[in-house]
Amino acid sequence: MTMTYAQPMPMRYTRARLTVPALWRQVVKGSEQSMPEPDRSVYTQLEIYDGVLAAFERRDEVAAVLGAAADRPTAVRRLRAELGMTHLQATALLDLPLTTECRDRIALRAAELRTALER
Repeated sequence: MTMTYAQPMPMRYTRARLTVPALWRQVVKGSEQSMPEPDRSVYTQLEIYDGVLAAFERRDEVAAVLGAAADRPTAVRRLRAELGMTHLQATALLDLPLTTECRDRIALRAAELRTALER
């Protein structure tokens, strides 16, 4: 019997990279679809939403940071350093189109999560 061992995932397929886009597909496309939400606690979702909503308020600074970054890891590091974001917030922001429609959906989802936590 031959034993096989799981190979380590390449850097581009890390867990955070796979779960965050699924979360944004749900937010960007709307909640009317029946896509299951990724396994993520409500508090982590709110952390991401709050960071992204704060970045929408500082859109000019975000654009300057992204324009100066040469690649994705550099952009994440600069967002974390200059805007005080967490790693999840910075990677989520990079995967998100910065439109007002998207901001409204994120704000609505954050409000829904907060009211669910208050119950």
